[in-house]
Amino acid sequence: MRSDSVKAGVQQAPHRSLFNALGITEEERQRPLIGIVSSYNEIVPGHMNLDKIVEAVKMGVAMAGGTPVVFPAIAVCDGISMGHIGMKYSLVTRDLICDSTECMAMAHGFDGLVMIPNCDKNVPGLLMAAARINIPAIFVSGGPML
Repeated sequence: MRSDSVKAGVQQAPHRSLFNALGITEEERQRPLIGIVSSYNEIVPGHMNLDKIVEAVKMGVAMAGGTPVVFPAIAVCDGISMGHIGMKYSLVTRDLICDSTECMAMAHGFDGLVMIPNCDKNVPGLLMAAARINIPAIFVSGGPML
């Protein structure tokens, strides 16, 4: 497994101690390490439901024999950022999302990713990351906001 680079061998004993500190058991370390990247936050109305999807995905990954690990992707609300200096920051988040997701996936040796985006910067940003890092990835859209 790709994640053996951070889990297996004598030289990874310090890594395993950090996994222990996270509460990840020896049994869980033997499974594929699946990153779940979510753009959930409390400032983008279209992302308010993503936390519930994340919890369902975590259970699904565990039931399928993987070890789920959640990490965030930033998100800016276009509606809130428009009409003031904030509008200069919305579009660039696409590249920040891509770059930061690539950093997390490569630095932690994930065997696969589940990406849970919504909105028009997070979806392409995570798609760009999936293509760039070339590991198995599944997209789970949050759907339309209420």
